[in-house]
Amino acid sequence: MHRSPIFSTDLRQIFCSKEKTLYFCIDRVHHASCLAQRTRVELLFYTGMKYSKQPLTIEQQTSLLKDRGLSIGDEAAARKILDTISYFRLANYFRPMETDKQSHQFKPGATFENAVRLYDFDASLRELLFKAIARIEIALRTKMIHHFSLAHGAFWFADKSLSREERLFQENIGSVERELHRTKEDFIKEHFKKYDCPPFPPAWKTLEVVSFSALSKMYYNFSDIKVKKNVARSFDLPQHKILESWAASLAALRNCCAHHARMWNRNYPVTPAIPAKLKNAWISNTAVADNKLYIQLCCIAYLLNNIHPENTFTQTLKELIAAYPNVDVIAMGFPPDWETESLWQ
Repeated sequence: MHRSPIFSTDLRQIFCSKEKTLYFCIDRVHHASCLAQRTRVELLFYTGMKYSKQPLTIEQQTSLLKDRGLSIGDEAAARKILDTISYFRLANYFRPMETDKQSHQFKPGATFENAVRLYDFDASLRELLFKAIARIEIALRTKMIHHFSLAHGAFWFADKSLSREERLFQENIGSVERELHRTKEDFIKEHFKKYDCPPFPPAWKTLEVVSFSALSKMYYNFSDIKVKKNVARSFDLPQHKILESWAASLAALRNCCAHHARMWNRNYPVTPAIPAKLKNAWISNTAVADNKLYIQLCCIAYLLNNIHPENTFTQTLKELIAAYPNVDVIAMGFPPDWETESLWQ
């Protein structure tokens, strides 16, 4: 949650002298199911303290880990790893082995090597997801261009009358303008050299340079429900609201992948809808956490099976998990019997 101070420097100093700062806060929460924005304004008091930790050399980092009870089998190798993967980044993979989250003391038997293996698993998983989501993004972009343009012309994305919410329309069109301004794509430059009206290239050019996040918001905000349903059903989804939800969730997950964020043991704020039943192979156990990675993996597998039935996503995922038997998949929301589901066969 972003918090912005609104008081003058002098007033803040008065509060800070008492180790309290008054903030004026505006929270915006996006829901995957509707992408509606809820704004909450509140006054909050915080008790703060001065940050005093100092940077450590790599040798000091390894010494600190050992002092906290972490076993390091090869210190030279550990130092080399810490020289290319920051201590702070690896800390996310140390935490499951800690017995005390305040003092960061480690459990008996905790090793540096186990944390690195967990990190390697996470990196491989992230690469798998990024590639899979890219295929879904391209398919959604293609279907939106095709269905929406045939129904409402080449410039439907710039037509405010085709939007559900004016605020989101303005946000989307602003995103389009920024992407067109900064893109280096030759086909966009060539278009503007030749044409100056309308102010945008047609959808089949413009949508090629917008982000997955913007694309998902365009789909949500499009007002022609019949055409949106046609796009959803082309993915073997019964309702457009499911596709709205899945697109928003996967766009957020894609951004996590792009920024090399941790996939394992993470709570995701943008959650997908979980249908009880779908046309093709799906999961029978839908009583799973909607904010963990497992259900998003299910959405990816389902969509890929529609887009490219010969895809190897499910097999590659199962092989990756089998290659790291010490990784706790329950921390990603996997139910104990997940491999028996028809989706994963």
